[in-house]
Amino acid sequence: MPFSLQLSHAAPASVDSPLLAIILPQHPSIDAAVRAVDAPLAGAIQRSITRRDFRGGRDETMLFVGGDTGAQRVLLVGRGSATLTRAVARRAAAIAARQAGKLGTGAMHVLLDGADADAIEGLVLGAAAGSWAYPDLQTQPPEKDRRARLESVTVLGADTDAVRAGFAAGAAVAEGQAIAKRLGMMPGNVCTPETFVEVGREIAARHGMTITVLGRAEMEQEKMGSFLCVAQGTPEEPRLVALEHRGGAPDQQPIVLIGKGLCFDTGGISIKPAPEMEWMKFDMSGAGGVMGAMEAIGRLKLPVNVVGIIGSTTNMPSGTAVKPGDVVRASNGKTIEIINTDAEGRLVLADLLVFAKRFNPALAIDAATLTGAIVIGLGANAVGVFGSDTSAVDEVLAAGSAAGEPGWPLPLWDEYKEQIKSDVADLKNTGGRAAGAITAALFLQEFVDGYPWVHLDVAGTAYSQVDLGWIPKGPTGTPVGTFVEIVRARARR
Repeated sequence: MPFSLQLSHAAPASVDSPLLAIILPQHPSIDAAVRAVDAPLAGAIQRSITRRDFRGGRDETMLFVGGDTGAQRVLLVGRGSATLTRAVARRAAAIAARQAGKLGTGAMHVLLDGADADAIEGLVLGAAAGSWAYPDLQTQPPEKDRRARLESVTVLGADTDAVRAGFAAGAAVAEGQAIAKRLGMMPGNVCTPETFVEVGREIAARHGMTITVLGRAEMEQEKMGSFLCVAQGTPEEPRLVALEHRGGAPDQQPIVLIGKGLCFDTGGISIKPAPEMEWMKFDMSGAGGVMGAMEAIGRLKLPVNVVGIIGSTTNMPSGTAVKPGDVVRASNGKTIEIINTDAEGRLVLADLLVFAKRFNPALAIDAATLTGAIVIGLGANAVGVFGSDTSAVDEVLAAGSAAGEPGWPLPLWDEYKEQIKSDVADLKNTGGRAAGAITAALFLQEFVDGYPWVHLDVAGTAYSQVDLGWIPKGPTGTPVGTFVEIVRARARR
């Protein structure tokens, strides 16, 4: 049964539910609606708060067992002392959904008193995030030993147009994030460049988008030597996929979203160390984010022209693989000395950025799990944000903050360009360890021509190698939220 989301305006005490999750702030007091839920529990909720058994701290939970009708279980979830935002509501709802999954309730209602449209959107996103799983390749236990997966979530909210709009937005973005997460979680032998073609065609068919697909032969005609050098060591057919959502006026310049789609990255001839190389199946997270964003944008029918472009291949060592010291030519004519074949994402993006120019972007944003350096610099808590257009960078930072995918700006000073100067070509594909995320972004900037551009390095945020509490280890859905939020903000202008 597919996961489903509903919005209800019913009073909390009136719902029949295997689990009612109530989200409360730190040092909570309960209102009339929660007191009505507490009545069949003989005041257990109020006593727990009075005794400070439950204090409403972030991620704190307390479970009460009720009767056979009404709320059969009541779960209190703390959201802490932070100001209520979309991200705060999202985290609390995700905690509730994960608890529902552990209990095997199958369905859940969730209540956050006084939630505005933004908080309602967060509740939807959190419930979807906390219930998401990828069981496709696992043998399930015998039916008698299984706990029911959380397959239905009902959000309780006010009967207003704003709340309905917040719910619809959350459901659309959640579906986009589910696509991105599914693509990310697939092993490299399941998610291939052809998978992006299939998913792109499904999205295009659902939402009336135009799709363009290029293979190796077409990219050779386009003289995409930078992209193709990464693909020359693999028998997999490389793919460039472009989706066009024409929601705005015919003459409106589009927002162009660009994603790196390395379905697996061994490092090529400059091969990576074996430990934890399996995580390199997530090196397509930028492309997955573009696909997820296009799904959400299509569902929301946003009145903006948007183009999503992804470049997908695998980076493999072989007798035909590109070698350190080789020189290749990108589609804008610039030559590149390959210093490290593991700096391959920027080679793919270089030709995608040149390709993007034909759409005359109002703004182009690329996203890639590009460098380990960004993880050293910012950890797993912030997206690295780069761009030479200050207003565009500020716009993207605001979108990321609103979406709960915060970013931090880093400089693109000319002084760093010295590190990517080559003795035999126009530039080289890596400037060494120092300022590695910055020199990677400066490399990309060499292929941007005549349009505002922002680069997002999501290597630390697109997936997590540990359980984060509110979501399990694996894909996070970043940067779908940022991509969608930037388009929504443009639609509101």
